[in-house]
Amino acid sequence: MGAYEDTIAYLAALEVTVGWDLKLERMREALARRGHPEAAFPAFHVAGTNGKGSTAAMLDAVLRAAGYRTGLYTSPHLVDFAERIRIDGGTIPRSTVVALVAELRADLEAAGIALTHFEFATLLACEWFRQVGVEVGVIEVGLGGRLDATNLVRPIVSCITSIGHDHEAYLGHDLRDIAGEKAGILKPGVPLALGPTPPEAETVIRRRAAEVGAPVTRAGIDSRLAEGPRDLTFRAPGVVWDGLQLGLPGGFQRDNAGVALTALALGRGRFPCGPEAVRRGLATVVWPGRLACVREHPLVLLDGAHNPEGIAALAAELPALVGGRRVVLLFAVMADKAWREMLGRLVPQVAAAIVTRVGRRGLAPDVLAAGCAGHVPVEPIEDARAALRAALSRAGPHDVVLVTGSLFLVGEAYAELREGAALFEPWHEQGSGGTEAHL
Repeated sequence: MGAYEDTIAYLAALEVTVGWDLKLERMREALARRGHPEAAFPAFHVAGTNGKGSTAAMLDAVLRAAGYRTGLYTSPHLVDFAERIRIDGGTIPRSTVVALVAELRADLEAAGIALTHFEFATLLACEWFRQVGVEVGVIEVGLGGRLDATNLVRPIVSCITSIGHDHEAYLGHDLRDIAGEKAGILKPGVPLALGPTPPEAETVIRRRAAEVGAPVTRAGIDSRLAEGPRDLTFRAPGVVWDGLQLGLPGGFQRDNAGVALTALALGRGRFPCGPEAVRRGLATVVWPGRLACVREHPLVLLDGAHNPEGIAALAAELPALVGGRRVVLLFAVMADKAWREMLGRLVPQVAAAIVTRVGRRGLAPDVLAAGCAGHVPVEPIEDARAALRAALSRAGPHDVVLVTGSLFLVGEAYAELREGAALFEPWHEQGSGGTEAHL
């Protein structure tokens, strides 16, 4: 293996040996030792069960269109680890990953600080953002919020996109408990852009916001993204942005755009964005793996929905996307997910299914196949890329192959169909992120 592959193997080993261990003490100690790189830039901090990645991508795209140098941190990646850490839309160069991980590893080991995979990746992002000098960060929460490694960044706006059931082993089974964990990102005096949430979850979030003194603006209520004859118009107190088009497909992206635009309106005192920047950013945003059409004959759709709410949103979009065409489902899921409910929403819309496994936490294909038996013809195939090839071979040129259930499966599909080609270009020094005037 080369130096980059060795470095990624080291990071992957941290996930295997430590996994998720939600607490802030290690991260706080590491950031202090490194001179607080997280304090070098203000941030939009984005939490939520679903939609937080798309919302973060929209925020980043608009801010870049307005000319700001942005640092975007998201997870997980689809094809390459470097996708998680981007400046001005470009991924962290592999040589930088190798050098900076080596530096951090030596320093942390000397101090006896042992980070998890996600903590190390978060530290790496903060270090690189400081080195290059980003003006503003867009930071996606990894899991939950209250004890997430990103919860030590310095936000100017917090976002909670949605509340649903996911990662229940860590966050709880009750929506009130899950909302409490997400609301843990709220900071005194930092405004919150809140997406549509169930009433019991909103009550918890608003109570926490009142406790810490975080003003709440509810997207869709206090601010609105309304549809006109040809485009969209966003209105919030003191803000009107019209002529908007969404570059990401799917009706559910309207809610995510509403949260992103609400956050931009709340943060306009620090980072004003002119109407043309808002229009251009929303229209050109790229976020792979969400209702992504990557091949035409057969039509291949990749969607990273990985919990019941996400699958429900996907299922609602399918009829308009596929029409009356025959659908072959390729499905994999993590073992801790509500997979029976997820399959229950998809199976009525498909003609055949192939089930497979991705990741060390993936559910066995035989178990998935048993869950489909009697409802739809199903075939278990252990290897994910072989399963994709099988799905393609079973689909006619006018059929549809739908790949969903896990972002890891979507990543495998991208890697197979693109033959390992990167989804984003590496970053290189080129001045600030865009040319649009801020005002």
